Amino acid sequence: MDLGVMKTMGLLLAMTGFGLICWWAYAPSNRKRFDEDAMLPFVDEKKKSGRMNHE
Repeated sequence: MDLGVMKTMGLLLAMTGFGLICWWAYAPSNRKRFDEDAMLPFVDEKKKSGRMNHE
């Protein structure tokens, strides 16, 4: 194999990997999990705001 074929194979592998990651990230079966994970930074703030005054 020459260098051009190896570069092409690397490019195709990278594109396939990127496509699979995008498919996994936007799959409807993962939506609930990602929505819950997106709210994690705000969970502590809700608990703190109920106990403490705004400083």
